[in-house]
Amino acid sequence: MMEFTESARGVYVIAPTPFTSEGAVDLESTDRMVDFFLERGANGLTILGMMGEAPKLTLEESFTFVRRVLARVKGRVPVIVGVSAPGFAQMGALSDRVMGDGASGVMVAPAAALRSDEQILGYYRQVVETIGESTPFVLQDFPLVTNVIIPVSVILKIVEELPSCVCLKHEDWPGLSKIAALRDASAAGARRISILCGNGGLFLPEEMLRGADGAMTGFAYPEMMIDVCRLHAEGETKRARDVFDAYLPLARYEQQPGLGLALRKYTLAKRGIIAEAKLRRPGPNLSAADIAELEALIDRQTARLAALG
Repeated sequence: MMEFTESARGVYVIAPTPFTSEGAVDLESTDRMVDFFLERGANGLTILGMMGEAPKLTLEESFTFVRRVLARVKGRVPVIVGVSAPGFAQMGALSDRVMGDGASGVMVAPAAALRSDEQILGYYRQVVETIGESTPFVLQDFPLVTNVIIPVSVILKIVEELPSCVCLKHEDWPGLSKIAALRDASAAGARRISILCGNGGLFLPEEMLRGADGAMTGFAYPEMMIDVCRLHAEGETKRARDVFDAYLPLARYEQQPGLGLALRKYTLAKRGIIAEAKLRRPGPNLSAADIAELEALIDRQTARLAALG
């Protein structure tokens, strides 16, 4: 198991859960997908996240999928597992199991009912009591989905009080000022944690310039995020933006609420990374128009990348 710490950098790809045409978890596609992400240079993997259809899996399916990913990774990169759950009993059971199997850390989103600052802080105190102080965790800040707004001041309190919080998955929108404020606080003496950003990488160049350490999100072409982060680290910010611009129309299209995962799985299947574009029910089906638009964007992206060299 590779350690997951405050120094985490680069791209931790949010992996989908592949299914067969009959709806079973596709373990052969899982192997192929893991190989693809690592060959492209992913610094880590995140599984059973919101785009991993985790609520649609049984607990036993979740455990089987996690074990398969960990076996394929073979300790080469950290693997983070989403363990958000309606109750702490399920969260604790899932966290204990995946950490015992060799995961490097877990990710926890706030419960939807939280409203006050004290409620949010109290919730994460209970999270640590549940998963254990030795389990590194990612604080997922995604108010567009959770409806929980976590101010900078509360994040800083969580970071100060709970040392096992080693990473913020930043998905606030707009949220560039939040990254800057957290980095200013670190410069003034607050404990510095990793900031890895979501939202499909739509603001990745700006997020990196504001002080983010990388991305923790999904896209059918994760090499875009990997290249942008690498080029930024090398000081090639103009080249990073040029690469980003080539992929941006497709990334924008894939970020459609409610349809994004279906589009991503279609493209991953088209690329031969997973066998089927299957989503578990409930889930949308792509129309002929959706597919035609997606194919046109892929063709344009291919041409732009060729011109970019």
